[in-house]
Amino acid sequence: MQKTRVLGVGFHVMTMQETVDAALSYLADDGIRENGAAAVYTPNPEVVMCARRDAAFMDVLERGELVIPDGIGVVYAMRINGVRVKDRVPGCDLVQKLFAAMNETGQSVYFLGGAAASVAGAAEKMAAAYPGLQVAGYHDGYFKDNEDTLIIEEIERLKPDLLLVGLGCPRQEKWIDAHRHLPVKLMMGVGGSIDVMSGTVKRAPKGFQKLGLEWLYRLAKQPSRLGRQMILPMFMLTVIGARMFGGKDKKGKERK
Repeated sequence: MQKTRVLGVGFHVMTMQETVDAALSYLADDGIRENGAAAVYTPNPEVVMCARRDAAFMDVLERGELVIPDGIGVVYAMRINGVRVKDRVPGCDLVQKLFAAMNETGQSVYFLGGAAASVAGAAEKMAAAYPGLQVAGYHDGYFKDNEDTLIIEEIERLKPDLLLVGLGCPRQEKWIDAHRHLPVKLMMGVGGSIDVMSGTVKRAPKGFQKLGLEWLYRLAKQPSRLGRQMILPMFMLTVIGARMFGGKDKKGKERK
């Protein structure tokens, strides 16, 4: 699939339904792919800026089968670069649409990430919301990189169809990339979506979502996020600078 690039990160520009269909095509495979589980990543401006500083992380994103624009800032950046964006594809919404399809097929999911109470709550609530969805298991995200042996062994034993990984950027993407040999059809980096599914964190009202102002709602609810939210204007200035300087950002990197 063709990609469009924002500060070096390649995105697949598709509608929500096209993205769902592509993800379901991986889940529909009868067996595990020879080259490992398919990977879905959902970069927002913070993730893009992180990838600019971390070449290894940029390579991880490049290897993803589906790299979709989650944050409204990425959508605006594409428009600045003259790309017509069909849809913003929030990771939270994509997961729910996959669950709805898996509810009909009886496929299984494993949740990895978040606090112990949060991931347990997410597993319980999703099992109740989608009775046909098989919750294979779950584990919190508070483990060190050299302490994941038991988690890997459990996933190998359970063989879930879908593995949701919510360990934060860039840890979750790098974890997925390092473990694509696991007997899983599809892995997806979901950030804080596990907390949303558990009810620990509330999503912005629909009006904010439609206007692309979820970031403003979160900031109003959590003023401590101000430092993180400052990444958005920095991101937009970098995108505009890249556009103005003939395809190069302020660090002189070529915009592919």
